[in-house]
Order: sequence, then C-alpha cells, then structure tokens
Amino acid sequence: MSLSKNYKGYQSFQYLEKDKDYKYFELADELNRVPSSKVDLNEDQEKLVTKILKDHILISVHEHLGTFPADVMQTPEYVKHGRMATAFQGLSHSHWDCVFDNLMDGICQIHSKGGWKWSEVIHDLGMRLCDISHQDFVIHCKGVDDIIRAHKEGKIAWVAVMEGCMMIENELDRLDLLYGFGVRSLGITYSESNALGSGLKEDRDGGLTKFGKRAVERMNKLGILIDCSHTGDQTALDTIEHSSKPIILSHIGAKALWDTNRMAPDDVLKACADQGGVIGIEAAPHTTLTPNHRKHNLDAVMEHFEYIKDLVGIDHVTMGPDTLYGDHVGLHKAYTAALSLKESKGKGKLGMEYDPVPFVDGLENPTEGSYNIIRWLVKHGYSEQDIAKVMGKNTLRLLNEVWY
Repeated sequence: MSLSKNYKGYQSFQYLEKDKDYKYFELADELNRVPSSKVDLNEDQEKLVTKILKDHILISVHEHLGTFPADVMQTPEYVKHGRMATAFQGLSHSHWDCVFDNLMDGICQIHSKGGWKWSEVIHDLGMRLCDISHQDFVIHCKGVDDIIRAHKEGKIAWVAVMEGCMMIENELDRLDLLYGFGVRSLGITYSESNALGSGLKEDRDGGLTKFGKRAVERMNKLGILIDCSHTGDQTALDTIEHSSKPIILSHIGAKALWDTNRMAPDDVLKACADQGGVIGIEAAPHTTLTPNHRKHNLDAVMEHFEYIKDLVGIDHVTMGPDTLYGDHVGLHKAYTAALSLKESKGKGKLGMEYDPVPFVDGLENPTEGSYNIIRWLVKHGYSEQDIAKVMGKNTLRLLNEVWY
C-alpha cells in the first residue's frame, strides 16, 4: 500500500438526509470497537513492515465491508431497509490496497425469506454502487489495473463479490448481467445446494450439476473468478476439474486441523493449488481453531496458514479473513440457521471442545487484519518476498490469469 491513505472523510449516504430520505441506524465503531491486540515487533522488524507496505500490493480476498448496527439486535431491521453502509473510515486506517467485499451472505436469506431473490440482490448491489459513486477514496475495481492504481494513489480497490449463485436460478445470462454490474467473483454455492451444485450443509454431495458445468464455462469466458469456499467437497473437486481457469478458495482452513464442514480436506486443497489456484485463510469467529489453539485468535488462524502452506506451497496461499465492522459473534448468534452455524456453546463437530470468544483477538475487523497478519509473518521470520506473495502477489498472478 502507499504509506498513507487519500481519504477525505466521506461517510455513507452523506448526500442524503438522515431519517428523511432513509432510516438512520447508529452503527458500530469502525475503529477500536473492542480492545484487540497488536503484534509487538522490534525496531528492525518495524522497518521491514514499513518497506513491505511501501513496495508491495496487499490484497484481502474475502471480507465484509458493510458496517453493522451498534446494537446487533437491530440488524434484521437494518438489513430489511436495504441500505448497507460501507466502512470508509475503517478502511482508511487499513493497509489493504484491494479488498474483495462479499455483499450477499446468509443474512440475505433472512431478508428475502426464500433464498437469494434476484431483485433484492440487484437492489443491494445497486445501493452499494450508488454510495461508492459519491466518493473518490474507494475505486470500483473491475480489473488488475485498478488495483495497481489504488496502490499508487493511496486508495482502496473495491471488488464486488457474491458468495453464492442461488440468485441466478437456471438463467445463465444472469452471470453476464452480474459481470456487467461489476461483480468479479462468485461462489458456486453458499452452504446450501442450488442449481449449480451441492453446498457444504448437505448430507450427500451430488457434485457439480450439468447446469453448474455450463455456469462454470460461462464464468470462465466472462472473466469471473470462481470460489468454492462454501461448496461440498465433491462439488469443489468437480468445479476445479471442469474449469479452464484456476479457482479460489477465498476463506477456508484445513480440515486436518479442525474437522468441520467449513474446513477443506487435503485433496481439495491440493487440487486447487495443482490447477494454479489460491487458498485464502479464514478467520471468522470460531472457524479456524486447532487442537493447539482452542481459543480463537491470530495464532490459531496462522496455524492453518502454515499447515496449508506446507501442504501446497507458499505460491498458493493468501489471506481471506472474512471479518467485518461490528459484532461478528453477535451476528452469528442472531443468524445461526442461515449462516450454517451451530450455537456457540463450546463444542464443535464430533465433540471438539473449544473456548468461545466475544471476538477474535488481533483480527477483529478488516483494519486489524491488514496490519497484524503482516506483523505476525515478520515476527516469525518470513522473508520480504514470501510475505509479498502471501499478502498480494499470489492473488495478482491468479487475477491476471482469470480476469480480462
């Protein structure tokens, strides 16, 4: 990133009047919402961090940049009004040059009460694009050149992403429309099955459907990056095999370390890397735990990073922390069913015990992740070139192959 961000103070929807043009909600603090830790470094290590920030492009391949209400219980009403604020201030304090912003996740299913309705998806996408069009700090990223420009100008390249394709139903041309609206990455499924394939919630994984194969072919032709983070394992393997372009697992961990369906087994991880794909490491609360770290924190997340790095090589790993601005744990509790999560009571699948946390220390939001991950890598002796690969270079290689 550039060493300072070119942010002029814009706040979402400031061109409108609160409670006249739209219903206003008090939103969570974008900075210092909770007392979270910062990785300590010595003077030489600090100099290396500064050099990396100056010389290299940093990309997060999976975040949620919408800001949620300070009172998490207001979230259903907030989502219902369809006007999600973007965390411009929080981003201005981050080190990211480019962020993949996942606009629609399980919360949308609560909103629509029947899946990801096309009209509501387009409404929410259009509302975010309208807000972004009224400022000049966040650039709507449509290609690699926009990422390079953001790095040079001290801005953020914002990539529009959706975590699942349920909203296209059986209409292939909707993929073209999404690309036309600026969407540059799509998940095959979001946990539940759709017309393309099986989600990770299913007891039986039927793999990629015939329509799913056609959709993969269309996304390859359009230049849409395909994500299999929320598919069943067979559906992921089928997608990797059928795709003419490498794919991404944007936010995931190693099932070998923590046996839940949100983690990927070794064969899926290897298949993704063997095709030239990239694997982003997940950090949402109570996901990337390990037997060594049953309390979710930065060290737990980075144990998954190191396992996958050793398995597939450092050229195929990056970071997809999957964090947001607001009470992430509270949101999970509010939307347990839609988010494919069990109530956090200290046990995961197969009785794996863990210690519930109110937030992931050191990775509470996209801002914290942007500096603490680099600092952890520097502290643990990774070279400048390897850190550059993990923090952006691997993703740039992938995007140069997939995007047009």
